[in-house]
Amino acid sequence: MNELIKTFQTTGVDADRLDKFLVTQLPDFSRSRLQALIRDGLVSVDGKVVTKTGALLVAAQQVIIRIPATESTDLVPEDIPLDVVFENQDLMVINKPAGMVVHPAAGHATGTLVHAALAHAPELEGIGGERRPGIVHRLDKDTSGLILVAKNDRAHRWLQDQFRLRKVRKVYLALVDGFPPTPSGRIEASIGRDPEHRKKMAI
Repeated sequence: MNELIKTFQTTGVDADRLDKFLVTQLPDFSRSRLQALIRDGLVSVDGKVVTKTGALLVAAQQVIIRIPATESTDLVPEDIPLDVVFENQDLMVINKPAGMVVHPAAGHATGTLVHAALAHAPELEGIGGERRPGIVHRLDKDTSGLILVAKNDRAHRWLQDQFRLRKVRKVYLALVDGFPPTPSGRIEASIGRDPEHRKKMAI
């Protein structure tokens, strides 16, 4: 994305915060990102640079914001097949296979779902962070299942809120070796590092 310069005029504003005003004008950008732009001196009000995110606005003021070009990350898109079960302009739902790591981490610099998603949808670059573009949750490497990927800042912010507010219902299916003594139950115990398999967690 090339640098953008946006100009807005406040109308009927009664002591509204600068960051809140910009969120209403630029819904595709997260509030935290807009606050960072304010602190970086990229927002002016009536020709004067304002660096306080909570600066109060009144009616008939001109607000100008400069949005720098998106910086390229060091993530290189990789042409890895993806099972995309749903996609629109805001998000993708990807069926992650077992054995695939969601995002780059120690020991997994390439071949992740993020690398594959960037090849499928280059516009993900920079959404929600350089190392985890578009990612709002994850599954362990050896777990298969659906992953939600945001395609813009507005969707990223909304999806994060759904997980934070626990409005997302997660359903897991597990393979069991043997026959459980009861058809249902609840396990309440601490989870820790498996003493024999240090890369696994166990109860």
